[in-house]
Amino acid sequence: MNKLWGIVVLLMAVTACKNDRTTEPSKEITEVKQVVEKVITKQFGFNFDNFKVKVDTVKWGDSFGELMLSHKVDYPKIAQVSQEYKDTFDVRKIRVGKPYLILQSKDTSETAQVFIYQNDPINYTVVDFRDEVVAYKEKKEVKYVEREASGVIETSLSEAILAQGIDYNVTNNLSEVYAWTVDFFKLQKGDKFKVIYKEKYINDSIYAGAEPIEAAYFEHNGRPIYAFAYENDSLKSIVDYFDEEANNLRRTFLRAPLKFGRMSSRYNLKRRIRYYGNKIRPHRGTDYAAPVGTPILATADGTVTESTRRGGNGKYVKIRHNGTYSTQYLHMKKQKVKRGEFVRQGDVIGWIGMTGNTSGPHVCYRFWRNGRQVDPLKEELPKAEPLAETLQPAYFAYIEPIRAQLDCMVYPDLPEEAEELLTLNQ
Repeated sequence: MNKLWGIVVLLMAVTACKNDRTTEPSKEITEVKQVVEKVITKQFGFNFDNFKVKVDTVKWGDSFGELMLSHKVDYPKIAQVSQEYKDTFDVRKIRVGKPYLILQSKDTSETAQVFIYQNDPINYTVVDFRDEVVAYKEKKEVKYVEREASGVIETSLSEAILAQGIDYNVTNNLSEVYAWTVDFFKLQKGDKFKVIYKEKYINDSIYAGAEPIEAAYFEHNGRPIYAFAYENDSLKSIVDYFDEEANNLRRTFLRAPLKFGRMSSRYNLKRRIRYYGNKIRPHRGTDYAAPVGTPILATADGTVTESTRRGGNGKYVKIRHNGTYSTQYLHMKKQKVKRGEFVRQGDVIGWIGMTGNTSGPHVCYRFWRNGRQVDPLKEELPKAEPLAETLQPAYFAYIEPIRAQLDCMVYPDLPEEAEELLTLNQ
């Protein structure tokens, strides 16, 4: 009876959320006119009807100069682009596989008039050879569509998101939002998430990726954690994620040096190590297993004090974060940073490997506090500063409707009895 009542309460809440959402009144069609117009093909700011259009991609061995010479552009014009517009369009950096268009004259010469290089699905560069040579950057018109997504984790966060046909980058974005507060190596079956973000579309139909997450809710081990994106520093345009009480979700240290993988061994001073014949040897690190080549991340800002290879550690990097904390990352395939270099939290400092004494690809993550190695998973890591009190009233007013929107979202795959009751209430 209690279970059924809980479902009824859930459905009442869902119904209330539905009733709160307003719909636009229907508009009567009073007159229908059939208008026949000439279709003008206009893209990238050009009327394609005025040109012969060639569409292709950059291939191995292609260069900007050779492409233009083969399309009858004079060499002085090519040289002018490479010299005067190198900050706008570096002709040396065209990449294999990138699409481009050449708008040719419609006369018998078919000389290239305009070259359009597509940097990515949204940004493109135009080189116009007509009259005076000019080069400039532009963007396609982008439509932003808000999207809601929710899920219950059965195996992994990525599978729960991909099962709904959602961009995989949303998985990365969500893991970054909660990187300091949720241990993604210890997700439990039944953990839940809700997320609000925007998708980008070109010409209303071509998908162009997902924007950063605007708001989220994550329930881990029964603990609910809200996250709202908010500008923490208007002068520097810094956006952080805060909870419903304006606490910063960010910490000075990430919980792990990898985005994804699995914890294969914990800090254990009495661990038996197979590599040494199952003898007891203190293991003062936390191992994270992942495929060779997986990026290893700096868990906090700091200065690299060592980047070398030594004995059983193999190739490793050590970072001094402040007078209290240092971290070390062992068994790398290759280091990306050098001694004396300053790194920021989340920077790639190397890649997973099997150098030194190791029986499989992983990173051994070691953590020092006041010169003594400790278990980072048992440390109460220092928090980032909360939102300034002067900004909090505006913040609370801003998140109120967004939190209500998150609370109204339902999870997929409701129990059968809940679905039946939902049908009756519609």
